Amino acid sequence: MIEHIHTIKYGSVLIDYDLSFQERKNLTIKVYPDCSVKIIAPYDTPLQKIEKQIKKKAPWIIKQQREFLSYQPLTPPRLYVNGETHLYLGRQYKLRIERGNKSEVKLFRGRIIVFCKEENSVKEILNKWYREKAVVHFEEVLNKTLLLFKKYDIIKPELHIRSMEKRWGSCTPNGKIILNSELIKAPKGSIEYVIVHELCHLIYYNHTKAFYDLQESIMLDWKKWKERLENILS
Repeated sequence: MIEHIHTIKYGSVLIDYDLSFQERKNLTIKVYPDCSVKIIAPYDTPLQKIEKQIKKKAPWIIKQQREFLSYQPLTPPRLYVNGETHLYLGRQYKLRIERGNKSEVKLFRGRIIVFCKEENSVKEILNKWYREKAVVHFEEVLNKTLLLFKKYDIIKPELHIRSMEKRWGSCTPNGKIILNSELIKAPKGSIEYVIVHELCHLIYYNHTKAFYDLQESIMLDWKKWKERLENILS
């Protein structure tokens, strides 16, 4: 299989796509959850013919990409000062900064207490704590949620956590799930919703009726948790 990366312009939108050729009869277009576009064409198909087909399907491609980007995190910037509100698993905590010989974070009576030697290290300490919690909690939710997909024989995907500006989660074509580290601030149900959403993409790449039917069969109240996610971290 020969692969090439191309770009085509549709109106003011640039569509990057991965073009590969195979022994087949028809051309297929797939849009993946990470918004990448893959075209598989029969050998010897002229590029002009391929581009004509892409332009014909461009409105659908753009719609799919926009749906994948429809739940964007919009958490306002934090100043990391005493009394400021910070979220953890959907609950609001007031930040309290304490001087200490050891850098650590504790939750106590509605407060998130950061112990540090220097105040300018509060952000770093708190973000490190969030990430550590995310690693443990996301893995637990993934293991629990995978049981709901038992009949689909899904191989446990590789889980990665990183900071993302525009996505709560994504699923790559090779089955890797990436979750936004900020998601640890969302309610537990919302975290489960995002993981269910990405696992559904291991079965259906695009947001088709079959995709949403599967998502609803796995998590009946997903719309409620999606709305909570969008409201609490906006």
